[in-house]
Parts: sequence; structure tokens; C-alpha cells
Amino acid sequence: MVNTELVVLDMAGTTVADDGLVIRAFTEAIAAAGVSEEDSRFPGMLDYVVETMGQSKIVVFRALLDGDEELAQRANSAFQDAYGKLVADGHCEPIPGAEETIQELRAHGVKVALTTGFAPSTQNAILDALGWHGLADAVLAPGEGVRGRPFPDLVLAAALRLEITDVRRIAVAGDTPSDVQTGLRSGASIVAGVLTGSAKEPELEAAGATHVLESVRDLPALLSQKEL
Repeated sequence: MVNTELVVLDMAGTTVADDGLVIRAFTEAIAAAGVSEEDSRFPGMLDYVVETMGQSKIVVFRALLDGDEELAQRANSAFQDAYGKLVADGHCEPIPGAEETIQELRAHGVKVALTTGFAPSTQNAILDALGWHGLADAVLAPGEGVRGRPFPDLVLAAALRLEITDVRRIAVAGDTPSDVQTGLRSGASIVAGVLTGSAKEPELEAAGATHVLESVRDLPALLSQKEL
């Protein structure tokens, strides 16, 4: 791993088990915008949420609600509240081996950033629940000046914050095509898809993943074999 300076890891589905929390929170959120589960629009909206896993949630709600900013913000706030409550109620646990993987990478001198498509408040709720504050070198979420996936901003912002010398010395891992697209657009040399989240191997390969792993815990072995 001597040639890898930074590993950028997604959270839900990659380092944190999702177990349907996004769908449960979305159902409450879209209801706050006036769309119930009995609404004829609901199935199509749910499909879109699954297709866009990993992307910034406010962007997803804007697309679903035809650009109505007031409704999108209402839905996004409801999503944050619902997801945060689920996490606080104990519906949050790490992917097996994820914490140990992060510790192993850092022990070898590799910096680690945790990224998400959730709002910072939701990200912090997850970190609180898992006791993960300080586990990684940086945590990032979409916000002012940092667009969410599939834009490269989260990876590039981590590289700038952690003073990485070359984007080719970055590895990215995530469970969605959006994670893969973000990694590729950032210039990272290794962009690994993992099979612990929402996407299957063919979807990750079609998105351009350089590798597909069973789990993030397989990443250190991969980096040990590769010279970036």
C-alpha cells in the first residue's frame, strides 16, 4: 500500500449496513411532500430512488418533485429526520470488517476519508451511533461548494483537505454506480465496487469499476497487490 496515499470510502452500503433504511426514510419523506404509498406516482419514485442510490438526496428530491424547491426541501428535511431517528433507535451497524479495514489502512500510512450522499447532519448521526468520530482522517458530505455524486467533488475535496500529492494515488470504493462514476471522474487509479449494498456486479462493471469486491474488507489486499 506504499503507493496509495488516500482511500475514499462510501458509508451506507459500503462501510455501514443499510438494511433498507433509505427506503423506509424515503417513504416518510415523500409522504411529507404529499405522495403516499397509495399514490400512482409512488412506485416510479421508489424505483428512481433505488437507481440513484449514493447521490445527494436533495438533488434526488428535486428531480422527483419537478424542481419544486419548497417541496424538495420539505422532503429532504423529513428524510433527514426519519433516517436520523432510525439510526438513533439502533438500526445502524457497520459492515463486518469495515472498521478494522479503516484502521489497517491508516496503520499502513494511508489516509482515509468517509463520504456520503446524505446531509452532514445525517452523516453525523451515523458517526455518533457507531462511535466513529475520529476513525477516519476526514468525513465529507455534499454542501456549499461540494456537489454530491456522481460529480468528483467529494473525492477531490478529500484530496485537497488531506494534501494528497497525486490523484492517481487515490483509491475509491463504493456500492453504487454513482460511487464508481465519482471515482472515475476524480482521476483515481483504483475505483472498486463492493457487493454489500444496492448494486450487483454487472451494474458496477457497466459503470466502469476497475475492480468488484465482495466487501470493503478485501480492499487492503487489493491495494497491496497494486502499484498506483
